Amino acid sequence: MNKPAAAPHAASPPLWRQLQVAARLVEQVRRGRSLSAQLAAVEASERPGVQALAFHALRWLGLSQALRGRLAARAPARRADALLCTALGLLAADEDPSYAPFTLVDQAVEAAKRDASARAAAPLINACLRRFLREREALLPDVTQADWLARWNHPRWWIDRLRADWPDAWQDILANAQYPAPMVLRVNARRSTTKAYARRLAAAGIEATLLGAQALRLVRPRPVRALPGFEAGDVSVQSAAAQKAAPLLLDGLDAAAPRILDACAAPGGKTAHLLELSPQARVVALEIDPERSRRITDNLIRLGLHAEVRVADAADTGAWWRGERYDAILLDAPCSASGIVRRHPDVRWLRRPSDIDSLAARQDRLLAALWPLLAPGGRLLYCTCSVFQAEGEQRIQTFVARHTKTVRQAAPGHLLPGAAGHESGLGDNGGCDDGFFYALLEKRPD
Repeated sequence: MNKPAAAPHAASPPLWRQLQVAARLVEQVRRGRSLSAQLAAVEASERPGVQALAFHALRWLGLSQALRGRLAARAPARRADALLCTALGLLAADEDPSYAPFTLVDQAVEAAKRDASARAAAPLINACLRRFLREREALLPDVTQADWLARWNHPRWWIDRLRADWPDAWQDILANAQYPAPMVLRVNARRSTTKAYARRLAAAGIEATLLGAQALRLVRPRPVRALPGFEAGDVSVQSAAAQKAAPLLLDGLDAAAPRILDACAAPGGKTAHLLELSPQARVVALEIDPERSRRITDNLIRLGLHAEVRVADAADTGAWWRGERYDAILLDAPCSASGIVRRHPDVRWLRRPSDIDSLAARQDRLLAALWPLLAPGGRLLYCTCSVFQAEGEQRIQTFVARHTKTVRQAAPGHLLPGAAGHESGLGDNGGCDDGFFYALLEKRPD
């Protein structure tokens, strides 16, 4: 099991306080709130430690809930239960712990005592945690063998869908989701090369490995402000799998100054990558959410790039399309995010089975709406950060069956993180990247 990295002691608030805030976030995820939105509201001094604790708690929430079920006759109130499960997730780690077990117990009890909504449960939390430490060796194998939620830490419907889609790889995918994703950089092709930037990193004492033409993976994650030239736009953070999009769309595109539509573009990583590789491209970037569209603009400004950013629903072409045909369209469609649960461990608990069908219908609408905007001979790259075939191969097969002028070009298809025999990212990254799907479609000339 994985453990959170301990934040630097000198700069961190006390552990009881971090546990208190992390438990509040876990409680809100259980109520259906996004963890990312909540973390943005956490005090900057508390955020690194709290994020590490919350991520760990959500990765192992199935196990900790099952353990709590064995240790307590009934669940305590919401906040106290979230605190108890957060502490159990930390204690259940089988690697070297970030905190001494009895220190963690003491601080979890202190967190309960200092929270009015959890104070009454402090004795129960203390008793459950101490009993777990006494019975750990017997409890863990018993719980994980008896309860699939405890073993895999994903909802049963999610596990069943993966088993149906990937009968030979589903266990690898689930196991891989339990560990933090690597930090991968994209070197700005207008400014430098991966080898040159790797030397800058080495000079700054930062270890990295080469992954591809623009990709570097850090041995240990670092704050972006610590990266040489980040503020100047020399480098960006972007997963290896996501870095496939721009080269796939641009490679072989026969246009000196291509007109490109980046639909559903926020936060702008793929938009920027397109412009880094094709400086003459005229890019329109769409985003339905005004706040997220500002992130596109901010990222482009930092990198010294320009695109026409429009706030619009890509599927509602009548509201934003100005009659131009595009040489290339990138459709990074809204999806379940099932391929990036390493980066967003709350996703597995927020999604519902019905979400997949509704998202698939939305993906179909986007494909149907954007295809007429593509010039004859042009290409559309469809991608999702999903490992579910309903949001990948099934969508493309359905679309091609309905559109006879479609030619499917070579593209990776499904990238499965941690699955034997499946590449995930640029080159061999040891199964340490995201799950993605890519399909490249070309429109036959009239």
